[in-house]
Amino acid sequence: MEDISLKLQERGYRMTPQRMMVLSAIESSDSHISAEDIYVQVKAQYPHVNISTVYRTLELLKDERLVTETDFGEGRVRYHSADKGHHHHLVCRKCGKTVDLDDDALSCLKDTLRDKYQFEADLKHLAIFGQCAECSK
Repeated sequence: MEDISLKLQERGYRMTPQRMMVLSAIESSDSHISAEDIYVQVKAQYPHVNISTVYRTLELLKDERLVTETDFGEGRVRYHSADKGHHHHLVCRKCGKTVDLDDDALSCLKDTLRDKYQFEADLKHLAIFGQCAECSK
C-alpha cells in the first residue's frame, strides 16, 4: 500500500483517509475484490463513506495504472493491485472455476496484434471464457 500511496502523492494527489482505506482493502485482499466488497470494508471503519467515493478512488487508481480491472462475467468488475503482477484468468462458463494464466501465455497474441494489425494491445489483465476440462467431459 505504501508504494501506491507514494506514487499517488508524487503525482500530486492527496492521501485522504478514504483513499487509504480503499488502498488497504485492495492490498489486503488475497484475490480480486469488487467495489462493493471494498465499500463494505471501508464503511465498517468509516461509516460516513459513500460508495461513490469508492468508485471515484478506483477510477483514479485505474487511470493512474495502479490497479487493474477485470470482468469475470458475473455482472461486476473486480480490482487487483498492479504491483502484484500481471496475470490472466481462464474462466469456465459452466462451473465458474477460475485458473490463473501466466502473462507470457499471451505474448504470441500481443506480437501478432502488433505485427499484423499495427496495434499495441494492453494485455495486462484479462479473463478468457470457455469450458474447463471437467465440464467438457
